[in-house]
Amino acid sequence: MEKIKIPGYAKSLSIGICIGILLKIFILDILTVSGTSMEPTLQDGQKILVNRLAYGLAKPFGSNLMFSWNKPKENEIVVFLYNGRVVVKRCVAVENTLLEYSTESGYTLIIKDKEYPLTELQYKLLKESKSVPEETVLVIGDNHLNSIDSRTYGFVPRMNILGRIRGR
Repeated sequence: MEKIKIPGYAKSLSIGICIGILLKIFILDILTVSGTSMEPTLQDGQKILVNRLAYGLAKPFGSNLMFSWNKPKENEIVVFLYNGRVVVKRCVAVENTLLEYSTESGYTLIIKDKEYPLTELQYKLLKESKSVPEETVLVIGDNHLNSIDSRTYGFVPRMNILGRIRGR
């Protein structure tokens, strides 16, 4: 029986493809921003680099972490899945951060003297929370008036955060 000889470049190409797939699944990912909720920081259609090892090791093709070794910090831009979609938002508050509310001129969420506008529905969702619960974060898009974020869907479990934006 005759052996099939595979050219050297085919082996190198196969190894390169495997390494690329592993990098994308576990270490670094390139995403395209969809929407205007993170403007002016991130623009619609902009390519961003995501460090998938920033907070832990994500399940391959999963929606949460298998192992965690770091927690998101305030002001970091994080990536997570919500309703099956990849979402990019800014972490504005971490566990145990105090939350205040004002109804003087509309509805407002106040975190460390920074104000975020709320709709009446968002206010009703959040008003009972005096602080960010353990093992969760509060995320808000930089374009506060045009963002669906924690003000609408609540706190994001820390284990659901799949990475941090590394480059723009």
